[in-house]
Amino acid sequence: MTAESQEPNTRPTILAVFAHPDDEAFSVGGTLTHYARKGVRVVLACATRGEAGKITVPGMTVDDLGVQREQELRRACEALEIEPPVFLDYHDSGRYERTRTEDPVAMLNVNPLDVETKLRALIADIRPQVILTFDPHGGYGHVDHLQIHRATSAAFFSTGHLPGGGPQRLYFTALTTAAAGMLSRMGQDLDPLVYGVDAGTVAVTMNVAPYAENKKAALAAHGTQMGAESLVGRMTPEERQAMEVGMLGSENFSIGGTRTGLPSFPLRGLFDGLAGFEAVDGE
Repeated sequence: MTAESQEPNTRPTILAVFAHPDDEAFSVGGTLTHYARKGVRVVLACATRGEAGKITVPGMTVDDLGVQREQELRRACEALEIEPPVFLDYHDSGRYERTRTEDPVAMLNVNPLDVETKLRALIADIRPQVILTFDPHGGYGHVDHLQIHRATSAAFFSTGHLPGGGPQRLYFTALTTAAAGMLSRMGQDLDPLVYGVDAGTVAVTMNVAPYAENKKAALAAHGTQMGAESLVGRMTPEERQAMEVGMLGSENFSIGGTRTGLPSFPLRGLFDGLAGFEAVDGE
C-alpha cells in the first residue's frame, strides 16, 4: 500500500459490486448516474464477463461471449456516466443447461474467501465510503449473485481497520414484495414473501426518474441479453409499462451494515449521516 493510500479518502466514493454485465443496469443504474453527476467517484466491480449467458437475439452468433459482454458493459458504464468497470476475472457459472460445474474459476466453484480477498484489495485501493451489492437472496437466487453477496458483505466487515475506519455503509439492493410479485407474474418463479422485502425494510429510495434515459441506454447496451427471447423482450406492452414505471422510477436499498449511527430512517440518500459528506445528499 502506498503512502497516499494510507490517508483517508476525502472524495465521496461508491463501490458497486455485482456478478455479471447487466446486473448493474437493472438494479442500481439510475443511482450510479445520480451520484456520478454529483461528483462522487463511482466504481463498478463485476465478478465475471457473463461468459455463460444466454444470447437472446434470434440468429445471433458470437465468437467469444465474454469479450462481447465485456464491451457491452463498458458501453453501459459510458451510458451511466461512470468510469470503466473493474473485473474480478472469475467465470459466469451459468444456469440450467448452461451451468459450468466443471469450470474451476466459475463462481459456483470458487472459494468465497478468494473473492473476499480480491475485494479487500480493491476496497483498500479506492477507499469507498459506501458499498452496494446484492440482497441476501441475490435478487432471484442466482448462485453467482449469492456468492457476490456473501463475499462483498464479508469484505465490508473485514476492512474496518483501513484509514478512516474503512467503508462506512453497506447497502443491499431491495426488491419490494410488490416488485417481486410483478416479476413472479412475468415468469420468474419467485415467492414475493421470500425474495421481496416489506416497505419498512427499505432504508433508501432513490428517485431515478431523471436518469431514465441513461438507464434505458445502459440496458440497451447489453444487446445480447435484451433480445426478443429475453424476459424483457417477451413482456406484453402492459408488463413493459409496469416495469418502466417501477424500475425506471425508483431504486431501493436496505442497510447491510453501518459503522455510523443513522440520523433518521428512512435515509435521504446513501451518504446521509456520514461525517464530512453531508453535502452529498443535501438539498
